[in-house]
Amino acid sequence: MMKLSRRAVLAAAASLPLMAGSAWAEGLISIIVTDPANPYWFTEGEVAKQTAEELGYTATVAAHKGDTNVESNLVDAAITNGAKAIILDPANADGSVGVVRKATDAGIPVFLVNAEINESGIAKGQLVSNNAQGAAIGAVAWVDIVGDEAKYVEFFGNPADNNAATRSNGYETVISQYPGLEKVAEEVANWDRTQGYNKMQSIIQANPDFTAVISGNDEMALGAIAALKEAGMLDKVTVGGFDGSPDAVEAIKNGEMAYTVLQPVAVFSREAVIQADHYIKNGEPMVAEEKQLFDCLLITPDNVDNYTAAFTLSE
Repeated sequence: MMKLSRRAVLAAAASLPLMAGSAWAEGLISIIVTDPANPYWFTEGEVAKQTAEELGYTATVAAHKGDTNVESNLVDAAITNGAKAIILDPANADGSVGVVRKATDAGIPVFLVNAEINESGIAKGQLVSNNAQGAAIGAVAWVDIVGDEAKYVEFFGNPADNNAATRSNGYETVISQYPGLEKVAEEVANWDRTQGYNKMQSIIQANPDFTAVISGNDEMALGAIAALKEAGMLDKVTVGGFDGSPDAVEAIKNGEMAYTVLQPVAVFSREAVIQADHYIKNGEPMVAEEKQLFDCLLITPDNVDNYTAAFTLSE
């Protein structure tokens, strides 16, 4: 699996001409995300759409909301509509293998973004954040703030998404080095703010004796923060997130969230479309490695003012 730094990707993308209006660049690129109600997935879809249109394509954005049946119907529609390529954030690491194969068999190249499927050799590219690296830098920052003795809570994302386990395992690798850090609760909140809020309320009622929260994404963390604020506990609890969403950045500025780990979704969403365009024109991948990792960045009170646009940190 190839790892790409954010700087290298930006430099490569900037060097590629965007051939808007070229006759051979016309056609549909179908973009399928999870749920644009989440600002992360909204940015994913909008950046991909904008890039496709800059390259001269028509682009549509649709959402499966984690439902593999909806995802299958959307892929069927892309095939029927003669899409030149599909940019897909897969609904399920195992359950989305079939739809990727279906599109590939129909002659439509598929480029996966944000999440992987558990099979190689079908998609033309799988472009994802380096979740293990991101979890490690997040957990190190979290321990630096929390200290080596504390009781804490972890929020776990959607189990059907490999990113959830990768981040949790990354946290555990760092935190397990400190025997004084005791996990008193772990809750699955499926990347969702409302679920994070409800699960945190239940934890507070059952076991309020904790001083830290580490979360698999910002939405769950922001839900937990809302519940902690209501309970009058936030000033005693350190909360760390993952994604780099605009709301998380505001929470950092307001002193409510300790840090977040920025996923470079704006970078790899653009890069996926550029690679799709190359494949359409040349019939071969622009990047030899199917699985491509993009490094994450830490956002703290020290550099939060460098956040210049959604999911974008200036260096």
